[in-house]
Amino acid sequence: MKFRPLHDRVVVKRVEEAKKTAGGIIIPDTATEKPSEGEIIAVGAGGRDDSGSVIAMDVKVGDKILFGKWGGTEVKIDGEEYLIMQEKDIMGVIEA
Repeated sequence: MKFRPLHDRVVVKRVEEAKKTAGGIIIPDTATEKPSEGEIIAVGAGGRDDSGSVIAMDVKVGDKILFGKWGGTEVKIDGEEYLIMQEKDIMGVIEA
């Protein structure tokens, strides 16, 4: 992917949810919601404060994150679907 987000924005690829329940029932695509979990693919340099200095980002490439249901803007890059969102739209990082 040849895309670099600016400022405090990140590029996120949604993590696919399981299509089958623990009991073995297969869930059709029409009945599932889009997941609010993803992996960070690219990170901007960071935002700026009032004095103009760069504020470092708290997330990095490869982090698994949770974001709001309506967070981000859906885009297609090289045929793949991604979300572009600001760091403030991220609720937290999932640690292993």
